[in-house]
Amino acid sequence: MPRLPFLPTLMNEFACRRTFAIISHPDAGKTTLTEKLLLFAGAIQIAGSVKARKATRHATSDWMEIEKQRGISVASSVMQMEYRGCVINLLDTPGHQDFSEDTYRVLTAVDAALMVIDAANGVEAQTRRLIEVCRARHTPILTFINKLDREVREPLDLLDEIEAALAMPASPQTWPIGQGKRFHGIYNLRDHFMRVFRPGEERRPEADEILDGRDAVLLAARFGAEYATAAQEMELVTGAMPAFAPEEFLAGRQTPVFFGSAINNFGVREVLDAIIDLAPPPGSRHALSREVLPGEEKFSGVVFKIQANMDPAHRDRIAFLRICSGRFEPGMRLKVRRTGKELRPANVVTFLSQRRDRVDAAFAGDIIGITTHGGLQLGDTLTEGEMLQFTGLPFFAPELFCTLELADPMKSKQLAKGLRELGEEGAIQVFRPLMGNLMLLGAVGQLQFEVVTHRLKTEYGAETRLLAANYSGARWISCPDPVELNRFIHANGAKMFMDAADAHAYLMTSRFDLDLTRERWPNIEFHLLREHAGLEFRHR
Repeated sequence: MPRLPFLPTLMNEFACRRTFAIISHPDAGKTTLTEKLLLFAGAIQIAGSVKARKATRHATSDWMEIEKQRGISVASSVMQMEYRGCVINLLDTPGHQDFSEDTYRVLTAVDAALMVIDAANGVEAQTRRLIEVCRARHTPILTFINKLDREVREPLDLLDEIEAALAMPASPQTWPIGQGKRFHGIYNLRDHFMRVFRPGEERRPEADEILDGRDAVLLAARFGAEYATAAQEMELVTGAMPAFAPEEFLAGRQTPVFFGSAINNFGVREVLDAIIDLAPPPGSRHALSREVLPGEEKFSGVVFKIQANMDPAHRDRIAFLRICSGRFEPGMRLKVRRTGKELRPANVVTFLSQRRDRVDAAFAGDIIGITTHGGLQLGDTLTEGEMLQFTGLPFFAPELFCTLELADPMKSKQLAKGLRELGEEGAIQVFRPLMGNLMLLGAVGQLQFEVVTHRLKTEYGAETRLLAANYSGARWISCPDPVELNRFIHANGAKMFMDAADAHAYLMTSRFDLDLTRERWPNIEFHLLREHAGLEFRHR
């Protein structure tokens, strides 16, 4: 148990941490906003462009070759920066729905989320799914409405849609004056000043023109009809909408809303300041045995992501660890809860995408990377000895399946290694049959298969072709009676597989198949999430 009182140094350190993820539908401008937050914080000097795919510059957070080719994010990235005396851990997530599982896992490692919305399209499908995950975890959400430099929807309509999608009030902190070619700037509703818009990707905020927002005569004379319309809208929203309440935001029951244009570096400063001023520091984390508080003296952390071959020259594997309590120092003795083995990580880094900085010390809320050659899996808990097990890391049952055919049969060892490592990192779900030796791949979306075949070829030298498999779904199984569980496994051996965590999964050929099996085996539980079966599986 933790020793009380908590150490003042630890409390000071975690109090100045902010750990958040950026979420959105594809093409809403999420990765561009990530770049500009890094730019404004001074972490980078020039922003890459995901549009110029043939250029030498690419988004800092997109490090995979396939991301640079397609101009999309297909893996989450971790970036650490300092701003106004705080350490910010920023996680850029894939926007494409085919990689939602990676995004869901990232959301378990953060204390807040920044939702990016395309002002022309509003709240789109993938954003709604991610909102549900945040709401289920009571994660505070800040909202940035992007692309005001284009012809977009009316801000009042967007607010109504956000409130309906989040099922919570929206509280505008800034307000746009015009849009598209007549976008003049944003009005700060809290501090009553106007930031005048001028386009330009390399423009710095210190060069912005700032006007006194209380001088309505000046603003009306300069910005005409657009200001008159915005003034009426601002009077409406400040009178009809509830005032911003920090306690409601922190409880996940209200979202502050900001407007701007990320590509033009406009409105980004307000978002960055809000992350410091409004977003929470690290909070307590739920483990099976108790709640773990960030200010506890003893170290604890959980692996929420594993990434292979971030540095192709070294074929390394990085386990991304969210520190939940205490202080981390290189070389300290840690225990892996799942295996009971001791780990003394010395090569530990923080990230700015591919750039790595060696860690001398890290604290609750920080995301660190541990170089590993195996021995760590997604969901593993590391402590200084206490038998903690953090929960909540999701693994969803796949609905798409295929097998792989090697172009060169002599590359079977490379294929086996690639599938093992990609399965362990969660890029794809790999199922090993109890009968036979044909590995099966399971995915949430088709693009996952394309990324895996690309990575097998470029990172492991194994060129493959996708072949369809006659399965329509998977369910992890559990049973309180181990004898009954073994009977089921042996009776259904042709449809039984083991996943990357050695958990048993039943693969069905149709919904009718599953319904019939449930009727025949009423004591067997079939789970859509591995965590619902996995914890029971590991602790029987």
